[in-house]
Amino acid sequence: MNKLGETATPWHLWVVGGLTLLWNSVGIFSYMMTELGKLGDLGMTPEQIAWFDSFPAWATAVWALGVWGAFLGSVLLLVRSRWAVTAVLIALVGLAGTTVYQNFVTEVPSDLRNLALDLTIWATTLFMLWYALKMRREGVLR
Repeated sequence: MNKLGETATPWHLWVVGGLTLLWNSVGIFSYMMTELGKLGDLGMTPEQIAWFDSFPAWATAVWALGVWGAFLGSVLLLVRSRWAVTAVLIALVGLAGTTVYQNFVTEVPSDLRNLALDLTIWATTLFMLWYALKMRREGVLR
């Protein structure tokens, strides 16, 4: 605790918040390039672009919840807000919806399948939830 009776910000909050903000910025970039119709600028083939363009509104919405929730969760961690937990929970709902869509509703083109990336996204988001809950429990988030 500092002189004002507040819990001090641990050094690792800056590391976790900063690294997850960078990581989640990649998700925002991918989402925005898709929504702005700029996937060709990233070297995607017409077939890959057509697959992304075929997303129904609900799949796009859950993807948005996932990426924006995770990004906001990182920002809220950095400002020590208790709302970081809620933002990461929203991200998990979006990630679950995206996972359902990609694994049970549509056929992901083989050249876009990446199990390692999918597992990394899940691991990072679950870690963020665990970390935000821990920081809230320890009184770091207010």
